[in-house]
Amino acid sequence: MAVVPGRPESAAVLEMPEPAAADGSVLVRTHAIGICGTDVEIAAEGYGWPPPGEERLVLGHESIGEVIDAPADSGLRPGDLVVGIVRRPDPEPCACCANGDWDMCRNGLYVERGIKERHGYGSERFRIEPEFAVRVDPRLGDLAVLLEPATVVAKAWEQVERIGARSCFEPKVVLVTGAGPIGLLAALLGAQRGLETHVVDIVQGGPKPELVRELRATYHSTPLTELTGLGADVVIECTGLGEVVLGALRAAAPNAVVALAGISSRAGTVAINMDEANKNMALRNGVMFGTVNAARRHYEQAAQALAAASPSWLRRLITRNVHLSEWPAALRNEPNDIKVVVDFGAG
Repeated sequence: MAVVPGRPESAAVLEMPEPAAADGSVLVRTHAIGICGTDVEIAAEGYGWPPPGEERLVLGHESIGEVIDAPADSGLRPGDLVVGIVRRPDPEPCACCANGDWDMCRNGLYVERGIKERHGYGSERFRIEPEFAVRVDPRLGDLAVLLEPATVVAKAWEQVERIGARSCFEPKVVLVTGAGPIGLLAALLGAQRGLETHVVDIVQGGPKPELVRELRATYHSTPLTELTGLGADVVIECTGLGEVVLGALRAAAPNAVVALAGISSRAGTVAINMDEANKNMALRNGVMFGTVNAARRHYEQAAQALAAASPSWLRRLITRNVHLSEWPAALRNEPNDIKVVVDFGAG
């Protein structure tokens, strides 16, 4: 699955050499690759960076595959299902990368499989270092293609709970803005914590409202201005839209923690009254923070969350499967799409 960043017409299936041994000692047969907004942004807007000296970038940072071969001391064996971690620490590690927190890299010299300066997992076979391969419950099967997006909200929830521990923090209500894959997975983790969970999105039909209700959560398609009395102790913002962020702040309770987990590729700007936002947060002892990417522990947390979820619910998040031979079709958004997956026919 290769593309020249910024040239969507270049998206194609290419014949590539076998993965180089330098990529890692574990050989994996790919089962499926998830497609997200980052992949679309790479193809259409040139966000990604191919490996140095190359024009094309192999996509695929949401992976699930089966180990073909692994060293005896790797902790992996043939037949294991694994998901590849996306980010690699910089070659001269900053303090965070040196501590295993490459998701918090301070100098930006990291690389990312399928995004920044290193080919992704979107090939029939790939190699990976054992420490960057996360084994998943075999009962989860290819639904583990949802693991990488789940790491985003696993990290968000970890940070919410750490920040909340600064003082008395007994959350009861969580508000999730946006019902895409990230938002629905954020709601899943909120429901698993026993919280009263609310999800707001603009769509009124399709599968999203029912998926939320199946979590025993409440779905809202009303404007955020009508939810200002909700009193959310936790807000997981998954749209990246400025006006939604401000609306979410208005719905937050005193001492609330707001996680910004969404990034919008929308062009243009939106006028936001930052004085109001600042006043709302300061007078209520609120915290707002941004989060992106994930460390290994977040993959492990996400794996536990998915293993505890209903397989039928997870399966309904995958609304479209596209065969590898037609994978560029996965870059096009269709009505009622939630998660689109490229099937490599190996499962």
